[in-house]
Amino acid sequence: MSLTPVLQPPTGDTHARRALALISQYRLLTTTQLHQMLTPHTPPRKIHKVLAPLRADGLITHTVLGGRHGMHAHFLTSAGAQTVADWPELRGRTPTIIQSSTGASLRAAHTLTGVRAHLTFLADARSHGDEYEPLDWVPEVTHRLPDTGGEDRLIADAVFHYTVTSPRRLQYRAFVEIDRTTMSSERLARKLITYARFHSYTPQPAGRRSSIADQGATLAWQRFYPRFPRILFILTGAPRPTLTNRIEDLRRMTADHDLVTRLATHVPLGATTLEDLETHGPRAKIWTPLTGTNEPRGWTHL
Repeated sequence: MSLTPVLQPPTGDTHARRALALISQYRLLTTTQLHQMLTPHTPPRKIHKVLAPLRADGLITHTVLGGRHGMHAHFLTSAGAQTVADWPELRGRTPTIIQSSTGASLRAAHTLTGVRAHLTFLADARSHGDEYEPLDWVPEVTHRLPDTGGEDRLIADAVFHYTVTSPRRLQYRAFVEIDRTTMSSERLARKLITYARFHSYTPQPAGRRSSIADQGATLAWQRFYPRFPRILFILTGAPRPTLTNRIEDLRRMTADHDLVTRLATHVPLGATTLEDLETHGPRAKIWTPLTGTNEPRGWTHL
């Protein structure tokens, strides 16, 4: 029985390997987004030279968004997924194989909106000398909540890790929710309840009820994070008054739901628009806190 050979990016081509890893992690990336992540200070043709051999070797393919002359969005083939399956930089991440250009187009709007948000943090980190790399934004992170009532899992649109280096080193991590105004405002706000349940969730052994003694048990989130990540909502896809109302609905949920109110005493919560994020950068005072005063502030000062 013959085995399909596992192809590798050209030997010594660091950009090719990084491009393949990024396409795997994000599922779908445009040529421009790959250029911004990998070679922002070089002419755009540089990234085309990186992608061409990956495409020739059958590791990636693409779809065209927005018609015949639109953006190229790249995704892994089965051979590409097999190639990156054991790469240490992608440990714990199962490569997603998009089966067709149609499937890629259906995923594109939400996936690429998240990447747009990530790129604002990446540009800000580069300009301030902070530690934040293209792979530090991890899309679609799932945590199970099997015995808490309600939804049986939390699926965050992304989790990212960011280290501020000046005036002193501070490590941050955040859950990110991308809202393109494709769901009701109430359904969006209910995501806060799911996060609050995860914050207080202690897994119980099968067949055993919780007791006073269990209160000292390890909370589920402590298995993954040294501190519970802050929660950032990034909204787009509607006129500003609509987005402002949706942010107010998030604040109302924080004030009215006891479990979310308790979450907010321990975890910074904030919301902004993608347009403000791209115009002013994440460090600007564009984030509305979801508890207390609604005076905007930077994301690290929520």
